[in-house]
Amino acid sequence: MTVDEIFGTHSRNSDTGRSRQILSRYVEDEWFANHQIELTTRQNYRYVLDKHILPAFGGYKMIAIQPADIRAWLTTLKDAGVKPATIKYCLSVLSAIFTTAFNDQITTLHPCAGIKAPTVPQAQRRIITPEQFTLIHEALPTPEMRLLVETDIETGLRWGELVELRVQDLDLAHGQLVVSRVVIEIVAKFHPDGERFLIKNYPKDKQPRRLGLSSHIRDLLAAHAASKAPGDLLFTAPPAADRSRRADASAELDSLGLTDPTATGRTYRHGTLSGYSSGGCRCEHCRGAYATYRATRRATGADPARTTRTAAVDGHISRTWFRRQIWNPALAQAGLPFHVRVHDLRHAHASWLLSGGADLQAVKDRMGHARLTTTEQYLHTLPHADAAAVAALDSIRKRTT
Repeated sequence: MTVDEIFGTHSRNSDTGRSRQILSRYVEDEWFANHQIELTTRQNYRYVLDKHILPAFGGYKMIAIQPADIRAWLTTLKDAGVKPATIKYCLSVLSAIFTTAFNDQITTLHPCAGIKAPTVPQAQRRIITPEQFTLIHEALPTPEMRLLVETDIETGLRWGELVELRVQDLDLAHGQLVVSRVVIEIVAKFHPDGERFLIKNYPKDKQPRRLGLSSHIRDLLAAHAASKAPGDLLFTAPPAADRSRRADASAELDSLGLTDPTATGRTYRHGTLSGYSSGGCRCEHCRGAYATYRATRRATGADPARTTRTAAVDGHISRTWFRRQIWNPALAQAGLPFHVRVHDLRHAHASWLLSGGADLQAVKDRMGHARLTTTEQYLHTLPHADAAAVAALDSIRKRTT
């Protein structure tokens, strides 16, 4: 008896019916249903499958999809204005599908093999200075939000680690913070219980870590946690009435300025219906104008009244809410010449440590990086990182400044 007869590989390889199934059936019934991935990754996969992959290849037989088809598809995405990073991600998902099919001997051809994704330019990382951070910090609206942001810059935590911190994670006796969990925010249909937040009992690097705290932030956190129970979140979302607040409707429209130019060069006033619909602006003022317009139409019967909808929250602070209602207004008030993301506080933390002479390995452990090369990237973001090299060149050429 041959190996093929024992394991049935010959009959499977000769069964051309499996490779002749259409891609959408294989993806939905076999690959996506049984693929073991993180829930956030599953959510991202679902989006690119529905948006870019299945509309292009879903109706094709798997055996009929050739490398030339993949290259033509990438060109189509590029011509449609899809960003290089998104195109690269789409290719990686499609490649993962065919890698599984190839390994399972469903198909004998991997059409994505050897296909090059478009080059994704590396954005230059701009690190805020302590003075710039102070401007943002002072513009934050409440003491709790200021403490949250100060904790972020002092620890370099990822957002999901920061908002999942609980009183029991504070080791005040040793001046340390224990990072052992992370919370993710996903669409309800991907949540096992149909909720919005899901706690994972491990951070991104899969290992808990302990961070030393400065006496300044330790004392602030101790005072903040004094009235809380050990299992309580350190930072909590405000009541629903406060979360849903909109931009001040009484703001003078002339003082809000104009939206960014559209593709045709047109600009519109912020805080107007035209700014939202024609200008495509989603700032709090334009969103507020559109919400007011829709509410007025519903009140007059022009549009059907919608059912009351509230966001399912469990005390965790939503990243989107924080960015729109807290962070972006503070940035506008700070008046910095460039945009700063909340995640950039993590970058600043690592860069400031290295600039101050901290050990590279210690920074790696503090940041929770899997590889030292990731931490080394922050060496190139320091404002004066190249000063020593320039000074050495001046010295060897016997120049003075």
